[in-house]
Amino acid sequence: MQYIPQDGHGLRYDPFKSLTVPRPIGWISTRSRDGVDNLAPFSHWQNVSGRPPTVMFAATQALDGGRKDSVRNIEDTGWFVWNMATWELREAVNRSGLPVPPGVDEFALAGVTKVPSVESDVPRVAEAPCHLECRYLQTVRLPGTGRDAVDMVIGQVVRVHIDDQVILPEGKLDIPLIKPLARMGYYDYAVVESVFEMKPPDPYVGDVL
Repeated sequence: MQYIPQDGHGLRYDPFKSLTVPRPIGWISTRSRDGVDNLAPFSHWQNVSGRPPTVMFAATQALDGGRKDSVRNIEDTGWFVWNMATWELREAVNRSGLPVPPGVDEFALAGVTKVPSVESDVPRVAEAPCHLECRYLQTVRLPGTGRDAVDMVIGQVVRVHIDDQVILPEGKLDIPLIKPLARMGYYDYAVVESVFEMKPPDPYVGDVL
């Protein structure tokens, strides 16, 4: 099949979000300028540069048509934290995505523990094995109307936290031990439980480390 997105696809479910898969989950914690903590999962998350390490996530609008609390908090305070979503934390990740009023602390709703960050006062999820403390750079407002409008938030990673228990002796992360979650579109998810190595053919000049 082929189709023009504006004209529709004719399927029961939209296939677009299941084409770019698996997608890392942006489990983003923020704090409002009034001191209210927020924790929310975003299925459009990615690193966009390595030097300096830079990341982005994209947020549609809230159910009331306004901007998401995470976006407002980041723009107000200049900080956010990415917390790695894992198989063990899947239910907490899911609960933290419930649409609740701005005054609700999703850390408590998800049943996870707060641990302080170093660079800012935004808390991290203690149970997550890895965290990225990010300084806000900019928001790119993508075209759209109503809830289809998207805020793409870009931040620079200024501190990385990794649980020593998930670092292998050779210096790599033990991904099968971590079991990161990934979004597959619809209500489908995947978990990374195995990896394989495939080196580029010789000759190759490039930075893969």
